[in-house]
Amino acid sequence: MPAGPLRPKARPEAEGSAEPIAAAPKPARLRPATRPPAETEQLTIVRVIRGPLAHAQLQAQPRPPHIDRLVKEQATLSEVKFGRKGSVCGINSIKGQSVSSFGRPGKGCGIANPVQVTSVQGISLSSTATMDCGTAKALDRWVKKGLKPAIGRKGGGVKQIKVVAHYACRNRNNAKSGRLSEHAKGRAVDIAGVTLRDGTYVSVLKGWGSKAWAAALKKMHKAACGPFGTVLGPNANAYHRDHFHFDTARYRSGSYCR
Repeated sequence: MPAGPLRPKARPEAEGSAEPIAAAPKPARLRPATRPPAETEQLTIVRVIRGPLAHAQLQAQPRPPHIDRLVKEQATLSEVKFGRKGSVCGINSIKGQSVSSFGRPGKGCGIANPVQVTSVQGISLSSTATMDCGTAKALDRWVKKGLKPAIGRKGGGVKQIKVVAHYACRNRNNAKSGRLSEHAKGRAVDIAGVTLRDGTYVSVLKGWGSKAWAAALKKMHKAACGPFGTVLGPNANAYHRDHFHFDTARYRSGSYCR
């Protein structure tokens, strides 16, 4: 007969024992033991310092004095609200009154729809100045963007503008003949200086070449070139050594500034 499938024989019982030998228990699943924390794993804040001044640089430093001064000046020179009462030319910061047209505007001396300005941007004029609205608006822009920033908070700021000429029926440089001045058309104003709130008077004549006021005067002179079509000062000629002449005449080549 062919041999059947081989089967393992039953293991004989151990001698001296009536009980069968129990199977060996399965070993428990091995798990890695919890690693004790190493000293190097403890969190430590490390500050990297490079150079002897590094520690000082990490500390908060006080703001430089000149930055504090600029911040204060900017806050002082911030936008100011002006009421409508007493305003002319549709600009609240230009104060004065409107008057009737006079003369022969466009053909000779005279102004169409003139205004008599008493203050601009909260700064009074030393005398009421008669001009047209275009010139009044240019003066207002110059005071805001040029005069006020140039003076800043020196002497408490600008209190008054010294006006030495506005409308006048005359020729250029008061000559007996020649072309009419822009003053005769109500399109010019001459400024000899400014008075500060502490009483200091800054004149074009004495301040233009001084250490104390030269920079401020030249800054305000330069700022007028744009709002005005003609800007003349001490460097222009002898006629203007003691004042600024501003007028709103327009030229094809742009503003004329000297």
